[in-house]
Amino acid sequence: MKTEAILLAKRPVGLPGPDTFEFVQRDLPELRDGELLLRTLWLSVDPYMRGRMNDVKSYTPPFPVGEPIRGGGIGEVVESRHPAFRPGDLVTGDLPWQRHAVSDGRGIRAVPAGLTPVTAALGVVGMTGLTAYFGLLEIGRPKPGETVVISGAAGAVGGVAGQIAKLNGCRVVGIAGSQEKVRYITEELGFDAGINYRTDDLRSALREACPNGVDVYFDNVGGAVTDAVVFQMNDFGRIILCGQIAAYNLERPELGPRLFPLFVMRRLSAQGFIVSDFSRRFDEGTRRLAAWHQEGRIQSRETVVEGFERLPDAFLGLFRGDNIGKLLVKVADPEHR
Repeated sequence: MKTEAILLAKRPVGLPGPDTFEFVQRDLPELRDGELLLRTLWLSVDPYMRGRMNDVKSYTPPFPVGEPIRGGGIGEVVESRHPAFRPGDLVTGDLPWQRHAVSDGRGIRAVPAGLTPVTAALGVVGMTGLTAYFGLLEIGRPKPGETVVISGAAGAVGGVAGQIAKLNGCRVVGIAGSQEKVRYITEELGFDAGINYRTDDLRSALREACPNGVDVYFDNVGGAVTDAVVFQMNDFGRIILCGQIAAYNLERPELGPRLFPLFVMRRLSAQGFIVSDFSRRFDEGTRRLAAWHQEGRIQSRETVVEGFERLPDAFLGLFRGDNIGKLLVKVADPEHR
């Protein structure tokens, strides 16, 4: 059986372009005992994938050149020789950018029964939600009445992190890249205030939105946005380093303010993390996120791009700021439902 796949054609320098990706037809191996054949329904595109295109030492191996790009996805089991899965089952896990894939079941789990929409398994009840949950609660440790600032607030992780902070009794201020996104986080997600970093003077807008300073900063962006927030941090403030999307496509590092003297004076702490650091507690996080989602206490929005062939452009849309909430590519509809 052949299937269409999208390979990493070469390692990009700066922003990836069309020549970063290659569409090919690949042969799938014959199914063996303990394996299952999946038909890809949904694929998630996420900023961390840009880092995996570089051949540098990191927390996860780089994508091999000439092999399919991989990311979170949802698939339908077409054929199974695995005892845990049956044809028609919907599963989620790390999937290649292919229309069909053969899996040995490792890293694949069933989509929770009754989850609506099923794509929440890639967003608020998936790795996105778990990233926000553990980053905010375990590293940020917000206390009721504290002020929490979220950069990339209209993105998949930022939107969930801000809502969890609200559930914990905090004042929440989000930073986003358009007035539409500011309206989304304040009117739909319940943030107390929003700042448009493209049009507002960040330092003065932060002073106005955070009159009592900033206690916790959930950083998805880095760069000049983070520099501005750090100057507003209170003594013993905590900085959660989740992402640095402002730097992912730079050909050489930017020079910015030297902020460590401020860390000393205000006794600030900053900690980077990877969601897999908390893998032993994923069941706990998933249960709480699913309950909040089902109860309507956490809202989510998806930006959906239709068509397998549009995966590369959807991925590049992350860096154009095209998405509000989780950015997903719909590859196919299930056949057995």
